[in-house]
Amino acid sequence: MGRAYQNRKESMAKTSDMKAKVYSRYGREIYVVAKTGGFDPEGNLALRSLIDRAKKDQVPAHVIDKAIDKAKGGGGEDYSPARYEGYGPGGCMAIIDCLTDNPNRTFGDVRQAFTKTKCKIGTQGSVSHMFDHSVILVFKHDNEEAVLDALMDADVDVTDIENEDGVLSIFAPHTDYYKARQTVLDAFPEVNFDVDEIQFIPHAFTSIGGDDVEMFEKFLDMLNDLDDVQHVYHNVENA
Repeated sequence: MGRAYQNRKESMAKTSDMKAKVYSRYGREIYVVAKTGGFDPEGNLALRSLIDRAKKDQVPAHVIDKAIDKAKGGGGEDYSPARYEGYGPGGCMAIIDCLTDNPNRTFGDVRQAFTKTKCKIGTQGSVSHMFDHSVILVFKHDNEEAVLDALMDADVDVTDIENEDGVLSIFAPHTDYYKARQTVLDAFPEVNFDVDEIQFIPHAFTSIGGDDVEMFEKFLDMLNDLDDVQHVYHNVENA
């Protein structure tokens, strides 16, 4: 798989305004996970891992606490996940994950990002079959064999493992996320994850050039400006 997951990291946080968007998106996701799975991170593994990721992305504690307190209050927004996919500039492929309280509005907003950049939104499954929906765990460790043995003993379906200068990258199906994460932490308590995520990783990358580059940047900017958009995955190389 190479270090493909690095291309999935959005170039957010360029300005204070962009940081605010990152905080908002984490706040929304924490709210949903806490409301559906419980407020205690010790008993809600999804919440615990999400909080850990938020802290690594320098989301302030008050943003995290506010989202959990909001979930404790009950009521409030009723967000649901929505996923859209299609073909972007230069024929690239894109998957957009959202949390929305108004699916009609969100679909219209995402579709506009496609149409205004002369692209085409597709039906469910139109491009996702060209991506792997994978767990990605990256951490420093000097014994690749011991880590792999622990994961195999726990029946984690490891699809790939890479070792680059003592930094291990573990890939597994997204359905094995919690099992893989907890297995590593139980076997190697000293581990601190550099990457701890579920992402869509393309089977192959594509290069774009000319006017498509500018249009692709506009496409990403339009999507990242939408409050409902949580993550954007694509197969454009070095974007």
